[in-house]
Amino acid sequence: MELLAAAIAVGLAALGAGIGVGLIASRTVEGISRQPELRGALQTTMFIGVALVEAVPIIAVVIAFMVM
Repeated sequence: MELLAAAIAVGLAALGAGIGVGLIASRTVEGISRQPELRGALQTTMFIGVALVEAVPIIAVVIAFMVM
């Protein structure tokens, strides 16, 4: 039963991260299209946001391994 719980936790974390990265990227592209002169600052902020969002599934995998 622990394996199923770990798989569900990792799957949901990956799904949430995928949605989050998609939203971040779409809002960044929207911002760049509105103000092209802020491209560098928006991309930097996007990369930081994506890195923070991607940390969640990594933490979920570590917790899943600890539960097993």
